[in-house]
Amino acid sequence: MTELNKLTIAEAREGLRKKQFSATELTESFLAAIQVGNDGLNAYVLPTPEVALAQAKESDRRLKAGGARPLEGLPLGNKDLFCTNGVRTTACSNILGDFKPAYESTVGANLWNAGAVMLGKLNCDEFAMGSSNETSAFGPVVSPWRRKGEDGTLKPDKLVPGGSSGGSSAAVAADLCLAATGTDTGGSIRQPAALTGTVGMKPTYGRCSRWGIVAFASSLDQAGPVAKTVRDAAALLKAMASYDPKDSTSVDAPVPDYEAALSKGIKGLRVGVPKEYRVEGMSKEAEELWSRGVDWLKAAGATIHDISLPHTKYALPAYYIVAPAEASSNLARYDGVRYGRRVPGKDVIDTYENTRAAGFGQEVRRRVLIGTYVLSAGYYDAYYLKAQKVRSLIKNDFDQAWNSVDVVLTPTTPEPAFAFGEKLGDPIAMYLEDIFTVTVNMAGLPGISVPAGLSGQGTPLGLQLIGKPFDEATLFRAALAIEDAAGRFPPPHRWWEAGGEKAPASKAGKKAGPKKKSGGKEK
Repeated sequence: MTELNKLTIAEAREGLRKKQFSATELTESFLAAIQVGNDGLNAYVLPTPEVALAQAKESDRRLKAGGARPLEGLPLGNKDLFCTNGVRTTACSNILGDFKPAYESTVGANLWNAGAVMLGKLNCDEFAMGSSNETSAFGPVVSPWRRKGEDGTLKPDKLVPGGSSGGSSAAVAADLCLAATGTDTGGSIRQPAALTGTVGMKPTYGRCSRWGIVAFASSLDQAGPVAKTVRDAAALLKAMASYDPKDSTSVDAPVPDYEAALSKGIKGLRVGVPKEYRVEGMSKEAEELWSRGVDWLKAAGATIHDISLPHTKYALPAYYIVAPAEASSNLARYDGVRYGRRVPGKDVIDTYENTRAAGFGQEVRRRVLIGTYVLSAGYYDAYYLKAQKVRSLIKNDFDQAWNSVDVVLTPTTPEPAFAFGEKLGDPIAMYLEDIFTVTVNMAGLPGISVPAGLSGQGTPLGLQLIGKPFDEATLFRAALAIEDAAGRFPPPHRWWEAGGEKAPASKAGKKAGPKKKSGGKEK
């Protein structure tokens, strides 16, 4: 029988139903995989074996009694941006220290109420600010993928898994969980999914509650799943999504059965191909894959239409005004007084300054400074207000496009995964990694990344589908057509299981990151 931790959600669910194995056995297989593999990948910052085994035993009791819930006994990883009742939640930042919430995020509560099992908290860029998972106070996450040399052997350089949900994408790709939660502010689910050969879905803004998720940019943040297959992502989103009166931006709309929608196919679906996404700097491989995606959808019965989204070129600069502005406001609450880390000073102001200087990493400080600047007197109208007007124009472009197409097809990223340190010293180069994904967040639309091919060096590339508001079901259908044509892309070499390699230490040094034992457990 296949190793249990290498199953998909659909396969594991079926195996549990047929009593081929128990939820406890399934959970133990993942805990063993984390024990062996997490040192090399640094995907988990806090495994929670006691919580996982207790939830698995409850699932076995329900399965035996015949009262199984939709995700009964299925082990998941949980991004460290989701508050977990009684379990340390840090947003991978020093400033939250040993913070243990007294409440559960709505998305997390939905999953556990549906029977899912929490394996632990997953690494991410600090406060979700990053495109490579190199800004975490716990040190960077390593992708399970490696580049191949001309002779076919693996190169020694370690690749980034994308960000900010790099721990989620790496853990799913390396079979350290069946699937994982992620958050997407400008591409933080879809970009890492593309770089690791996994499926990442960013739902419509308001589809999943933001309550209990550590905020980055409140008008852009949205929770979503990272999974091995399109079907798995559909099953997970069904459980994650809900109306939540505790979140003023949550939309009271019915959540469809996304799995059931997969059987409808895409015959007659109108697919738009925007000319503005053919940008300078996009790799030839990404452009060729985009063309293959068009052919695959056409072969599955879709019709292809050239469209124009004229304000696309303004999306990235507008995003990097809006997002830092909201971040500077949201992060003002971290003052060392109410919770988290505190560095004393000679007075209150000095305490604030000392705490924030010691608690925030370089990228977070950079974005807070940018955000404070664009919101300051004399610059609000010149920058922030104009960026919001551009945001409206971007949304209007898509509104016009929906008159002639049902979904839009683009690359997810301009290039495959890059090595550690390759872009860390160049913020502009790092921000350009999100050039194809930020429009979705600016317009509040759903988007999904599907693994679609490999680069010349053997690393994954993804295709992105963008859909109408609250029409995730159609996106899943189109994504399944691509998945059926392209196949799946698990890492061919499981080097991290050998135990001979360790994840790199935090760039900030030993004092910067929360201390952890082997496997990411806290001391």
